[in-house]
Amino acid sequence: METIKKWIWQHDEYPKFNYGNSALSSILSKVSRNTGRLEGAISGLNDKKINSFLIDASIDEILQSSEIEGEILSRDSVRSSVRKKLDESFDYVNDSSTHHTDGLVTLLLDSSYNHEPLTEERLHGWHSILFPIGYSDGYKIDVATYRSDEMSVVSNKGYRETVHYVAPPYEQLRQEMNSFLEYVNSSKDDPYIKSAIAHIWFVSIHPYDDGNGRIARAIVNYILSKELGLDHKYYSLSTAIRKDKKGYYDTLEKSQNLFYNREFDFTKWIVWHTNIINSAIENSLEQIKIITQKTKFWDKAREYPLNKRQLKVLNKLLDKGIENFEGGLSTKKYANMVSTSIATAKRDITGLVDYGLIEQVEGSAGRNVRYAIAID
Repeated sequence: METIKKWIWQHDEYPKFNYGNSALSSILSKVSRNTGRLEGAISGLNDKKINSFLIDASIDEILQSSEIEGEILSRDSVRSSVRKKLDESFDYVNDSSTHHTDGLVTLLLDSSYNHEPLTEERLHGWHSILFPIGYSDGYKIDVATYRSDEMSVVSNKGYRETVHYVAPPYEQLRQEMNSFLEYVNSSKDDPYIKSAIAHIWFVSIHPYDDGNGRIARAIVNYILSKELGLDHKYYSLSTAIRKDKKGYYDTLEKSQNLFYNREFDFTKWIVWHTNIINSAIENSLEQIKIITQKTKFWDKAREYPLNKRQLKVLNKLLDKGIENFEGGLSTKKYANMVSTSIATAKRDITGLVDYGLIEQVEGSAGRNVRYAIAID
């Protein structure tokens, strides 16, 4: 009796990942342009701001990649671990890092900046960093070695179990991974296409007992950094994926399952993946825009004799964004923020308006007058 072929690794054309070039041309051009824009925007910052931006992007990547898999890390610990590696002024007296978060930073830096060929030994090293004590969710797992059992991706709702994917038999893993590593190290595919194929290929092989998603994202970082010749990667891919976590799992599942992917075509996955990279870059561009606006704002503000209350309010507005103050900044909100009287708040606000640092929100007046940061 012929076995029904349900998973992509059972298809006759596997491990060839077919896609349509014409459907990808637009998004590939867009992400390429934005990559260039990001590099240009970064070059316009001073060294201190560049390093600060790199640190923030690294912290977000580590936190969000773990959170996608349900592991919640301490932001303070991750921040300390990142700064120990990237910030020469790091204060070791207030170090809150852990051995685990130090390891995750090592993994991120190795995947992003070490352009040596990807090897089995290197992947095993990354895996040992993710599971330093050999356990996942309280269960003993094989660490720094490929799984030695069958693997299925399942979910449970009440008494109902749903099988989302069944990985290749463990007896095939050595052959599967040899082909995969040959592709990563030798393929001349477009870097964005290559990173998307490597991502779905690795999680489809599912070579480890756990941690496959996190290592797959590290491989994407590795490919993009190496193939694009980036000294640093100033965006967080995992942050963008987490924002569309449902899209991530839906697109992945429908690409891996031959019931949905009858044509054995991975264009939709590559489009989704490239859009996610583009979203991550656009988010960084927006952050740089905010940094640049803040710099210009404070260059202007330094010309005026601001009191401590005014400085505190301006800092809060710039840090949180005026959109977080529903309806804009009012006199009452100002008074509450700095614990002062309404009369003093009015005088402070009048001064800030006269200096051109805040402005009245269009359409607000009288008792409902609201103010916003004046950005040139």
